[in-house]
Amino acid sequence: MIIGVPKEIKSNENRVALTPAGALELTRHGHTVYIETTAGEGSGFADHEYEAAGGKIVKSAAEVFAKAEMIMKVKEPIEPEYDLIKPHHLVFTYFHFASYEPLTHAMLRSGAVCLAYETVELPDRSLPLLVPMSEVAGRMAIQEGAKYLEKPVKGRGVLLGGVPGVEPGKVLVLGGGIVGTQAAKMAAGLGAQVTIMDISLSRLRYLSDIMPPNVTTMYSNEYNIRRLIGTQDLIVGAVLIPGAKAPHLITKDMLKMMRPGTVLVDVAVDQGGCIETCKPTTHDNPTYIIDDVVHYCVANMPGAVPYTSTIALTNATLPYAIQLADKGWQQACKDRKDLRLGLNIINGKVVYKGVADAFNLPYENVENYL
Repeated sequence: MIIGVPKEIKSNENRVALTPAGALELTRHGHTVYIETTAGEGSGFADHEYEAAGGKIVKSAAEVFAKAEMIMKVKEPIEPEYDLIKPHHLVFTYFHFASYEPLTHAMLRSGAVCLAYETVELPDRSLPLLVPMSEVAGRMAIQEGAKYLEKPVKGRGVLLGGVPGVEPGKVLVLGGGIVGTQAAKMAAGLGAQVTIMDISLSRLRYLSDIMPPNVTTMYSNEYNIRRLIGTQDLIVGAVLIPGAKAPHLITKDMLKMMRPGTVLVDVAVDQGGCIETCKPTTHDNPTYIIDDVVHYCVANMPGAVPYTSTIALTNATLPYAIQLADKGWQQACKDRKDLRLGLNIINGKVVYKGVADAFNLPYENVENYL
């Protein structure tokens, strides 16, 4: 198969979909890999490293798309890329369709096969291609939240870990999945007082067992959220419903219950956000303030640490990419249910129910295409 890796063009997106090590593995399987020139530079990988691994460097994204059968990306296609995607393409990337209707319609018009990293799902309900970026984003949520708690950037002026004689900051984490667990670990490591909420009692029992003493678990409901938000310094939204919009756990009216300078970090913003007042921001302009509450809603947080993120992402996606390239997408998805669940759009039809439901679009069973 011919695989194409274009340079990411979303604002401050420095990741790339494939490392030179990944290119080497694909070429060893007999496939051809085209990489747009400088695509890996933001992550610390030079063109000559890809060439040494058997990849072929081309001058433009248009050339990558024209040559390739499978397109590997990190972020969803954006408007300048829409017309480059053709019916013969398999596009393998993060899409998060349910959060952005224009993208959904553009991919329906393209006629391409869209296989979304974020909905590949194992039998235990884990999301193997979302996990590595969720780990990065969860840890970054605390790193960024701690920074924006500083007074010069309109935060409360609180040091999360405190100092002897001064109590530490308080952190509320909404969601006990990968993002929430990593955020709670990071905040606890800094010495903050952490509360982590979830609706799964079994998950809360697990978290209670593994977390240090400065982490408290609590069942997530509106009453408990309203009771706590007025005393927290940093609130992390870490709620995910695979392939669907995140529910709003914090509504606009709740902001008035928070202290001025409270920081909200909504990691779920690329799925619509679990905080009603959150809208996607960029690394160039990451925050805004509503009702004296600082909102940090960068939709591609791991893009700020691209060396770590790119290696972590390729570690997870490469085995799937090899299956798709070796067998073709239909046979690979027949053979593996986890990969089959990644199919969102095929030849102008929505085959993932969460996406169809988000925009009231017709839904077709994916089995009809395999």
